[in-house]
Amino acid sequence: MQPGKKHSMPKLPLAFYRSPDVLRIGRQLLGKFLVTRLDGRLAGGMIVETEAYAGPEDRASHAYGNRRTARTDVMFWNGGVAYVYLCYGLHCLFNIVTGREGVPHAVLIRALQPVDGVEAMMQRRRKTRVDRTLAGGPGSLTRALGIRVEHSGMDLRGARIWLEDRGVRVPLRNILAGPRVGVEYAGAHARRPWRFRIRANPWTSPA
Repeated sequence: MQPGKKHSMPKLPLAFYRSPDVLRIGRQLLGKFLVTRLDGRLAGGMIVETEAYAGPEDRASHAYGNRRTARTDVMFWNGGVAYVYLCYGLHCLFNIVTGREGVPHAVLIRALQPVDGVEAMMQRRRKTRVDRTLAGGPGSLTRALGIRVEHSGMDLRGARIWLEDRGVRVPLRNILAGPRVGVEYAGAHARRPWRFRIRANPWTSPA
């Protein structure tokens, strides 16, 4: 499975984001490419790890019980926009809103395999060598790509943040499913196997 290095491939269509099955989208995002053109620099990579959050019935979701606040309002929009929030006052985390309007489903992007604009990613992360920590972990990848809270609500088919299909296909047998990270407060819901990773991929997050 070779990720490729082109960045002029077709953007994912709205139909991809608006499927009602957030778990399926969480798996299908593996092998897709998240690309940004921010601060005048292009950067991106192949998605190798995700977590799905199933809206109102998921205790781990910010929108559990249809909780709609100034922060979570974007989760209720039609799928195909970004939901970016600040975690612990330190890390911006990038999520993809999915499904139809009024149903707050989202997928957190947890790790990327760096491909495009690696030098820009290293500068943003103040790194001198490329390793899994460059974009392994949801806070690391947003810093590497230049994504900030101000980008929440942005259309993912625009010219600043978008996703591409470069023909990489990840068979189901190569997808590892396990419990989500950092949501212990959700009790049994935290143990749902809704974290998806590409088997044996060295770029997944350390956690």
